[in-house]
Amino acid sequence: MSRILVLNCGSSSVKWRLFDGPDTVGKGLVERVGTGGPADHDAALSEIMSAADLSGLAAVGHRVVHGGDRFSAPTLVTDEVFAAVRDLVPLAPLHNPANLTGIEVARRLLPGVPQVAIFDTAFHRTMPAWARAYAIDTSVAGKWGIQRYGFHGTSHAYVSRRTAALLDRPVEHTNVITLHLGNGASACAVAGGHSLITSMGMSPLEGLVMGTRSGDIDPTIIFHLRRVGGLGVDEIDDLLNRRSGLMGLAGDNDMREIEARRDAGDEAATLAFDVYCQRVKGYVGAYAALLGRVDAVTFTAGVGENSAPVREACLAGLDPFGIAVDPDRNAARGGERVISPDGARVAVCVIPTDEELEIATQTRTVLATT
Repeated sequence: MSRILVLNCGSSSVKWRLFDGPDTVGKGLVERVGTGGPADHDAALSEIMSAADLSGLAAVGHRVVHGGDRFSAPTLVTDEVFAAVRDLVPLAPLHNPANLTGIEVARRLLPGVPQVAIFDTAFHRTMPAWARAYAIDTSVAGKWGIQRYGFHGTSHAYVSRRTAALLDRPVEHTNVITLHLGNGASACAVAGGHSLITSMGMSPLEGLVMGTRSGDIDPTIIFHLRRVGGLGVDEIDDLLNRRSGLMGLAGDNDMREIEARRDAGDEAATLAFDVYCQRVKGYVGAYAALLGRVDAVTFTAGVGENSAPVREACLAGLDPFGIAVDPDRNAARGGERVISPDGARVAVCVIPTDEELEIATQTRTVLATT
């Protein structure tokens, strides 16, 4: 059971990592699948197999973005499971098809090796009904699967558990607000190891401002763009998913560039930075109220792990909540660490996420129980 291959298949790329026990013994990224690189995912996975020693492989763990309301745990892939994930494609048309292709190709090229699906949405299946429901006609919502599903589940699960370990607290007695801030971004209130509520909703578009996604907006904007602006549905979809967020506000989705331009006095970059951080701060305050007691606020992912200015701005003024950062600790870099002052009521932490390790861990859990 020691060797696990983790695959994260996108529409034009395959990210992979091979574990032997807890150790990484191989990893890589195959890009431009079908567009100048490998001809297709068959060729991409064949390339991976030639680069990695897959002898004695116990299983393959696959990242699957959307598990709907059917999958609440990592699941051994059978024909029935594969068909069920395919039925969920309308809920994640940009992601699930590529995930399914990866599973299909791996099943064919590695016959007899168990394939396990790890769902981004599964961690959030513990959300109570009030957190899942949107206030629309329940018959319409039920017919079309409209509810909050949440995403980045493997990251929030891993980071909240590592936060408890860093603080030497039992997971079941630790309340954490996890902030996964990357090109995609989401917040999650984790109560005793379980997701209480998260910012992403039916899709990864809701919630925080992201690199190219708008996050929360007034739904009337969509109607206005259609009725008055004459934009088609696909144009609006493209606008909100690919031409909004930091990109829409400042013409750049890289926070490092945004910060450099802000430091130089660029007004558009300053606005983008402020909108981004104030949205995060609002969610921290809201989730603190919902949790009642907060033991830690934890930053993770590319921006969360590496941007001291973002961390400082996101939590500025929250001292009455017992939330603050120590400037020197915040400026330091590297590894799991606490960046709040000594004696702070709420620990502020930085935990590098490791979604591939979490997928491997969950894959082993499935193997141990089947």
